[in-house]
Amino acid sequence: MPTSLDPQRLRRQVHACWLGKAVGGTLGMPWEGFDGPNDLTFYDPVPTEMVANDDLDLQVLWACVLDEMGDDVRVDRHVLAEAWQHRVDFPWGEYGVCKRNLEMGLQPPVTGSFDNWWIEGMGAAIRSEVWACLAAGDPDLAGSYAYEDACVDHERDGIWAEQFLARLEAAAFVESDPDRLLDVALCKLPEESHVKQAILNTRKWWAASGDWRQVREQILEHYHDPDFTHVVMNLAFIVLSWLAGKGDFGDTICIATNCGQDTDCTAATVGSLLGILDPDCIPDRWLEPIGKTLVVDPKITNITPPATLDGFTDLVLDLRERLNYREPEATTPPQDTGALAYDATVGYFTLRGQHYFLGFNWMPSPFAEAPPIPDDAETVRMPRQHMPLFPEQYPDGMDLMHLTIPFTLDTPQRCKVCFSSEAETAVWLDGRYLFGRDASGRMMASPHLAPPNTYATLDLSAGKHKLVAVLKRPGAGVAPSRRGGTVTWNFDFADGKTMQWLPHALHRQGQAAAAR
Repeated sequence: MPTSLDPQRLRRQVHACWLGKAVGGTLGMPWEGFDGPNDLTFYDPVPTEMVANDDLDLQVLWACVLDEMGDDVRVDRHVLAEAWQHRVDFPWGEYGVCKRNLEMGLQPPVTGSFDNWWIEGMGAAIRSEVWACLAAGDPDLAGSYAYEDACVDHERDGIWAEQFLARLEAAAFVESDPDRLLDVALCKLPEESHVKQAILNTRKWWAASGDWRQVREQILEHYHDPDFTHVVMNLAFIVLSWLAGKGDFGDTICIATNCGQDTDCTAATVGSLLGILDPDCIPDRWLEPIGKTLVVDPKITNITPPATLDGFTDLVLDLRERLNYREPEATTPPQDTGALAYDATVGYFTLRGQHYFLGFNWMPSPFAEAPPIPDDAETVRMPRQHMPLFPEQYPDGMDLMHLTIPFTLDTPQRCKVCFSSEAETAVWLDGRYLFGRDASGRMMASPHLAPPNTYATLDLSAGKHKLVAVLKRPGAGVAPSRRGGTVTWNFDFADGKTMQWLPHALHRQGQAAAAR
């Protein structure tokens, strides 16, 4: 436990943390997902209030949920998981996977690790500040709190990134030197962490060049990912903008936004850090357009949040007093994800020299209808919906894999059917051709971000259905991807309106089995 902190300065630091979060998120939100480099020097467009942003929304939710616990308040992965189930309607990426896994009866940390293409997303890293404020001056405790949060919807670098930021921000309440702060934040990350490697390289590259644009290019050269929310490159941008901004609030959050990718998250995070380091660093010109009204997304439900950032600051400080540096105590019994396996039929075939191309929305014969199941196809138990694919899986002389996945709907459903792969692919449903694409497209394994030619939204009847996918053999000699095979494939079913996953179309028995 750290030595006592000056209450007046502590309140100013916590308040400025949330102001910096709101300003940075509002600046970066309109540019989220842009590759960059951008060229902002101020809000564009200029807002009239802060924008609702999951970066802050979820931390408001955590504070409200902890507040409901009264004097028995504790940071507990199961308490947070219950809030995900019943108070969060976000269907995005790792959030949607987490909610699907919870619905199937899994508990954290398995909810973050099982069948999750997004284990290294930014979704947990953006929630670090509340743990830093609750453990101000104690980076080890802040990192422990961050684990309880991040393990619900992430694994490995997705968890380590939130722990790094929570440790950095907690230490920033009592330390200001960037090098010492980075050392404290990095010291508990394992050597295999890509986040750790990227931050160490960013420090080195910045010291060598002093040119943020050049360092940005080096970060992208080594750590770029097709997923703009991938945590490794975005954490490196946060550190780069902090070092390059040299304490100037406006310059720092603009550099973060101008680096591109997950701009609302990077600018919001570094804005929070600067607010903790120097509560007087945020100029009025950045505060006046957004005010201090706390704006929370209506998809955060069943809470009554404070009306203002001042009120939120008071809530967090009150929670800090009640927690009094209490360590987490949550544990999780072993869980059997094998109960969530499903049957699929897999076979292989070739067109024996006939021209074919799977990427366009027309199919020459024999692809006018779904190709028949090969005679030697076998029924296979598939452990996950996100699976690796290697060239070696294909028998000699065979260049196409035929994958049949049956599923059942209990009621008629407006459904978004998604199937994506880095391999050349064509997909049918109940014999009807849906979509196809070549091997150059992006893969984003979430209904809300599904790229063109990887999904169809249609009305399906109750009862049994059959999805057929044909995947061309990946090229030989390609290095395995960070997510599994040479390439991977992923499919999911979602509500066509809300984009929430529909897990029981596949896992009709899995929920009860996994919960046992």
